[in-house]
Amino acid sequence: MKSLVTGGAGFIGSHLIDGLLEQGNEVIVLDNFSTGRPQNLSHVEDQIDIIECDLSNSGNWDRFFKGVTRVFHLAALADIVPSIENPRSYYEANVNGTFNVVEACKKYDIKKLIYSASSSCYGIPEVFPTPETAEIRPKYPYALTKFLGEQIVLHWSAVYGVPSVSTRFFNVYGTRSRTSGTYGAVFGVFLAQKLSNKPFTVVGDGTQTRDFTYVTDVVSALILASESTLQNEIINIGSDNTYSINKLVDLLEGEVVYIPKRPGEPDCTWADISKARNLLKWEPKVTLEEGVSTLLENIDYWSNAPVWDVDSISVSTKTWFEYLK
Repeated sequence: MKSLVTGGAGFIGSHLIDGLLEQGNEVIVLDNFSTGRPQNLSHVEDQIDIIECDLSNSGNWDRFFKGVTRVFHLAALADIVPSIENPRSYYEANVNGTFNVVEACKKYDIKKLIYSASSSCYGIPEVFPTPETAEIRPKYPYALTKFLGEQIVLHWSAVYGVPSVSTRFFNVYGTRSRTSGTYGAVFGVFLAQKLSNKPFTVVGDGTQTRDFTYVTDVVSALILASESTLQNEIINIGSDNTYSINKLVDLLEGEVVYIPKRPGEPDCTWADISKARNLLKWEPKVTLEEGVSTLLENIDYWSNAPVWDVDSISVSTKTWFEYLK
């Protein structure tokens, strides 16, 4: 089977490629390396075809879709603050890029398209665990553009017959997770702080909880979705649990400094995964304790990551407080 992964040099994409190669797939990667890292693919670069291109611009990169059975569309810009400061680049990458991908899928009669959506579309939910039917309330341009991308995928599935499944991820973490960004993913921030013997910068009082989902569990869900007969479906992918930030820093072991709570952030994220269980026969397997242990064993990956402190976070999130208050 030939599979194509957009954003394959990224965190989740590189793990997905590992899973596809284990299945014996021929794999094509499309990435512009704006956030993806070549080193994420260095261990498999002789087994895959890597094409550097910008999906937000239509071009002859679509010829690589010819003969492909399934497409996993993970390419996107992430992070909250940059999306507030530069919404155009997020729209171009996450909306225009998705439009170009679905057009390529239609052109070359792809058998299954799997879209990586974001649970940020739920904003601040009122129901926990949160089902796929919850109200959509994006709070910032990143969340909005990922949701618009999902709508494009589902529309092309319904109108043009591109069989598609949208998987909404909840707080994915694991090895190779992003090391940069304007006050980026919590694990990247905390692991760099731990390496530098700096205190963990915990937002608010740390009692807020997150549905931390280990990356290999996400990969297994993506592959199961691509093998299913489902189409035009939205499926939450989470850990079946929610954990406090205080619990996380206890596992990481270190000093803590508390910083102001940020507007527009939920006190809890927690996926209702009954649909994934019923339709995909999927179960998350990695506990938070196991996942954190694996990260600590591989902590050197974050040795060159920026080390945030109270002052640098205050500067980098100024726009956040200005626009989301």
